[in-house]
Amino acid sequence: LSFPVNCLDRHVHVAPDKVALIWEKDEPGEEVQITYRELLELTCRLGNTLKRQGVKQGDRVTIYMPPCPLAVASMLACARIGAVHAVVFAGFSAESLADRIRDAQSETVITVNQGLRGGKVIELKKTVDQAVKQCPGVKRVLVSMRTDSKVPLTALDALLEEEMMKEDACCEPATMDSEDMLFLLYTSGSTGKPKGLVHSQAGYLLFAALTHKYVFDYQDRDIFGCMADIGWITGHTYVVYGPLCNGGTTVLFESTPVHPNPGRYWETVERLKINHFYGAPTALRLLLRYGDEWVKKYDRSSLRVLGSVGEPINKEAWEWYFRVVGETRCPVVDTWWQTETGGICISPRPSNPGAEILPGMAMRPFFGISPSLLDDKGNVLLENNISGALCISQAWPGMARTIYNDHKRFLETYLTPYPGFFFTGDGVYRTSEGYYQLTGRLDDIINISGHRLGTAEVEDVVNHHAAVAESAVIGYPHEIKGEGAYVFVVLKKDSSYTQEALAAELRELISKKIAKYACPEYVQVTHRLPKTRSGKIMRRVLRKIVEDKASELGDLTTLDDHEAVQQIIEGHKRLVEGQKNC
Repeated sequence: LSFPVNCLDRHVHVAPDKVALIWEKDEPGEEVQITYRELLELTCRLGNTLKRQGVKQGDRVTIYMPPCPLAVASMLACARIGAVHAVVFAGFSAESLADRIRDAQSETVITVNQGLRGGKVIELKKTVDQAVKQCPGVKRVLVSMRTDSKVPLTALDALLEEEMMKEDACCEPATMDSEDMLFLLYTSGSTGKPKGLVHSQAGYLLFAALTHKYVFDYQDRDIFGCMADIGWITGHTYVVYGPLCNGGTTVLFESTPVHPNPGRYWETVERLKINHFYGAPTALRLLLRYGDEWVKKYDRSSLRVLGSVGEPINKEAWEWYFRVVGETRCPVVDTWWQTETGGICISPRPSNPGAEILPGMAMRPFFGISPSLLDDKGNVLLENNISGALCISQAWPGMARTIYNDHKRFLETYLTPYPGFFFTGDGVYRTSEGYYQLTGRLDDIINISGHRLGTAEVEDVVNHHAAVAESAVIGYPHEIKGEGAYVFVVLKKDSSYTQEALAAELRELISKKIAKYACPEYVQVTHRLPKTRSGKIMRRVLRKIVEDKASELGDLTTLDDHEAVQQIIEGHKRLVEGQKNC
C-alpha cells in the first residue's frame, strides 16, 4: 500500500466517521473535528488543485502554515501526487523562509492569510510576500483563509479554498518507490546554512508508525495529544504521520501553553479527554513556575502516558510532570531523537512490563537501534558508567537519506567523523545499569526551547552589523528555555555604540533574519576575543565564563592574550549584575 493509502484510504474503508484530527484552535472551546472521510476529501481536492496548478511528481512544495487541518491536508496531498513537501515553521522570518524556498528550488508556496497564536494575529501572508520577492523561482502561492481578514493578493496568488471547491473529491495516489523523497525538513547546522534533510517514503512511515504505537502504547480509540508545531520533525512524525498511519485521533494544537492562562494544556486535556500528552521540557519548566493550582483545577484522569521531547528534561521538571500532572499514575517517556533520525530512538518504553523509569533519562534503545559510545580518538567504549559521543552503529528505517542537493555535506556531518557509524552530534552517559542519559550537543549548536540553532547562523547575522568587527555566540544554561544565546562582540575601531544600543539593534536584526526565538539574552561588547596563537576563537573559554566557571578554564597554553580573558570575565559580571537589577 502506498504512503497516502496507509494514512487515509485504508482507514476510510474500515471506519470513515472516526475522528482523524481534532483542531484545537487558538481560542479554547472552539475545537473542530475532522473525520477520516473528510480528511481524505480535503486531501484529494487539494491534490487535484496542485496538479491543475502544474505541480508534478518530485516537485518541492513549501508549506508555511500554523497547525490546522489544511496544513495536514497539504502535506498529505503532496504525498498523494508524489510531490515533496517542505514545511517551514510559521515563526521563521521572511529571510529564513526565502533561504529555504530557494534551497529547495520550490515553485509553489502554500500559506494562510493570517495566523492566530496566543491571542495575537500574525501576518503570515505578508511574510510570504516579502520572502517571494527574493525567490524568482516561485510561480504560485496558494492562500488559505484562516481569518476573515482580506489580504492583498498578487498575480502569483490564488485562494486555496476557492480553488479546491472546483476540484473532484477523488485523486488517485501516485505510484512511488519506497526510497523516493517524501519530504524535506530544514534544521540548523554548525555552518551558517540550514540543511534540508531528506526523508523517504516507506522507511520513514514504518518507523513513525511503530514508534508511535510502542513508545506510547497507543490503543485504538485513544486521543493522542502532541503539542508540537507541524513545522518541526515532532509535528511531522507524532502529530501527523505516526498517528494517522495507525488510524488514530490526533490533536493539532494552534495556541500556546499560557493562552488564555497557564491552565491551557490541562483544560484542553480535560475537554478533549486526551490519553497521551507529548510536550516539551521548556513548556513544562515555564508552567512549573505558575504553581500546581493551574494543573489541579482540571480533570486529568483521561491521561495514561506523558512524553517529553526536544531536549533533555531536568529532574525538577520531570518530577513535577510525573507527580503533579500525571498524579504518579502515568509513565513519563523522555524520548531522544532528532530531525535526522525520523522518529524516537531512545526512550524508557517499550520495555518489560513495569520496568523501572528513572527521572530525566531516555534509558532504552528502541527496536533495531544500536547505540555506541565513542571517545574522541574514535575508539568504541564498551563498558558502562562512561561518557562519549553518541553514535548509531547500524542503519534504521527512519534515518534521513541525504541533505537535499548536498550529499557531500551529509557524509561529512554524519558519516565521516566516526567511519562505520552515524554520528548524532550529541554526548551521552551510559549508566552502570546500561541506561542512556543524554548530556547535550558536542558541536556548535544550541538548543533554545527545543529549537536547534547553529551559532554560526547567529554570528553570520551579527557580523553583518556595520559596527561589528567580529563576534562569538555561545549557549549557556537557561532555567526556562534550557539554553539561551550569549553574544560576544568586538566593535570596529571607529564605533561609538553603547552596549545597550548595540544589543537592541542586534536583537531586532536576529529576529528579522532568523526568528524571534533566536534573540540573545545577553550581548557583551569586549575589546578582544580569546584566541589561540593561530587565530582560532577559544569558544570553550567563553563557555566557561558564561557558565560562571571562570576558575575552570583548563589548559590555556595556546591562548595568545591572557588579559583579554580577564577583561571578559569582569565585563560578564557587570552585564549579568546590570540585567538582574533592571
